[in-house]
This record gives sequence, C-alpha cells and structure tokens, in this order.
Amino acid sequence: MTTEIPTLTKRKLQAQVIGPIYAEMAAHIGAERAASILDAAIRKAAIAEGQYFAEQVGGQTSMADFIRLYEHWTRDGALEMKVLEASDTVFDFDITRCKYAETYQEMGLGQIGHLLSCNRDGTFCQGYDPNITLERKQTIMAGAPCCTFRYRYNGKPAA
Repeated sequence: MTTEIPTLTKRKLQAQVIGPIYAEMAAHIGAERAASILDAAIRKAAIAEGQYFAEQVGGQTSMADFIRLYEHWTRDGALEMKVLEASDTVFDFDITRCKYAETYQEMGLGQIGHLLSCNRDGTFCQGYDPNITLERKQTIMAGAPCCTFRYRYNGKPAA
C-alpha cells in the first residue's frame, strides 16, 4: 500500500522550488514573461495529472469519479467547501476557506498563487475528461470571499 503525500503538502514543496525560479526569471526577463512561462508549465502539469487520474480508472471517467477525486484536494482541511449540487452532470460548490491561498501568502508567493493552484482546476479536466468543464467567476486567491466552482459534464453520463 502506498501512502500519498497530501496535495497541500505537495503544493507547498513545489512552491518552495518554483518561487525562487520564478523570482530569478522575473529579474531576467520580466514578471509578465516569467508568469506566462510558469502558467504554461503548470497547465501542462495539470493536464498530465488529469491523464494520470483518468488512467487509474481505465479511462472510464465520470462526474461521480471526478467528485470523489476532490478528497485529494480537501485532505487535511486544505479546503472548506459548501456543496450546492452534486449529480451525474453537475458539481457546484463554493470554497469558503482555502489553505492553498493562505500558504502561498505566508510564503510571500501570493502574486503567483493563482498560477500555482487555481489555474490547475479547469485545466486538470482537459487531461482527466474533456467533457468536464469549469466555470468560476471568483477566487479567494484573487481577494474574493469565496471561490465559485461550477463544473459541468457535457458528455453522456455513465449508465
């Protein structure tokens, strides 16, 4: 049996490496270009992670399996969420506390926290199941009181 590192711990460890690399890139090529490179790299990693999780279910993804994946991201109280609807085609919830955002702020990386975590959310679906899409109008990372997650399954629901 393998023990998986909690996602919040992984993100913190990654940020400890990425933060100095980002700062160095920003010093040499400017913050905008450095952020663009970081954004592209993190998005590619999120797609690969989605593909990995899809492989774990033999490519037979569903909204129900996707909803269960949230256990990875909420483990150890990393996210406090209020589920509004969870069905075969809809997963709507609000995040009312985000320890990812708190961690990045504490590390002095709040300005790139959205690149390190938030941008992964919808992009992950591209690798996991492109039938799942995310609409989000606000995030705690950007200063809102909550994050609004509105996932939709646009394919044929599992029988």
